[in-house]
Amino acid sequence: MLSSIWDFAKRHKRKFIFTGAVVGGVYCLGRYAQKRIRAAQEQEASEYLAQARRQFHFESNQRTCNMTVLSMLPPLRDAIVSQLNSESLTALLKTRPANKLEIWEDLKIISFTRTIVAVYSTCMLVVLLRLQLNIIGGYLYLDNSACRPAASLLAPPDVQQQYLSSVQHLLGDGLAALMSAVKRAVVNALGSVSLKTSLCLRELEEQLNWIRAEVESDSRRPLSWYLLATEEDALADQACGLTLDDGITIRLLNETRDVLDSPDFSLVLNACLHRGFSRLLDNLAQFFQLTPDSDRAPDSALDRLAAARLPLAKIIPIINGQVHSVCSDSPSHFVQDLLTNHQVKEFAANVYETFSSP
Repeated sequence: MLSSIWDFAKRHKRKFIFTGAVVGGVYCLGRYAQKRIRAAQEQEASEYLAQARRQFHFESNQRTCNMTVLSMLPPLRDAIVSQLNSESLTALLKTRPANKLEIWEDLKIISFTRTIVAVYSTCMLVVLLRLQLNIIGGYLYLDNSACRPAASLLAPPDVQQQYLSSVQHLLGDGLAALMSAVKRAVVNALGSVSLKTSLCLRELEEQLNWIRAEVESDSRRPLSWYLLATEEDALADQACGLTLDDGITIRLLNETRDVLDSPDFSLVLNACLHRGFSRLLDNLAQFFQLTPDSDRAPDSALDRLAAARLPLAKIIPIINGQVHSVCSDSPSHFVQDLLTNHQVKEFAANVYETFSSP
């Protein structure tokens, strides 16, 4: 029996060899495939975790942006109110001075100027801080994920403080220049308009649009000029005395200026300004209301709003007080509209994506 099995094996030797080779090859191929699948699964899991960490860091960074904006609004409001002080004029009017009309004219210009400046500067502050904190956030993610030593960090703590302090230009020289530009436009638009002139909400909107057009058409000073100093950074004056941190700060500022000069930034800032002035008009609309039982009042609320008119002298105190609503550090509709604007969010995501990529 053993001899017959041996004979059978010799007759079919090639078949056994071929079958063994096939089975062995299939086994090795299976093991190889399992290893590749396992490696792919591990790679996919690793990428998923990295993406999840990145997304978590990004969302945390946006919350920091929101809190930073809210914390910066009180000093912004105080700077505007201090430099465009309408309260002193209001107090003076209560004394019944001889030059009452002249004071009213000054109050008209200052009231419109400071509220319009508040809208511009708040929108600028929101977008600038979104840009700066997402540049820093992107670099921080790279530093943390690569576990870099302190000597080779892309954004050391001292650099972060130095870089973010550049926002003071907007609250200082930039704000002063913006006030001058807006005041000049307000004088051109409203200087000759009598205090007795009655305006409807649509006519008031047209006045605001004319003022905006003059402010934003100045080719010598685009809106980005008010956000960040355009001259060479003061640190560069130290020339060969620059430290490593100073050099990193200058690089961050130059990267920021590049983004400020980009078409994408202009689109986002314009979107914020459009929403900001729309919200201002919404706030003003509540004062332009005819009651249904008013003489010749239209039936619909929309028609009543369109028909309502107020003399400019009554509009002045209304618009004068809007600065406190626009620059409110408590969550207001105005600020929330800007912080939750989808174009601002998309812009922030694109900036973070760019600066957090290796």
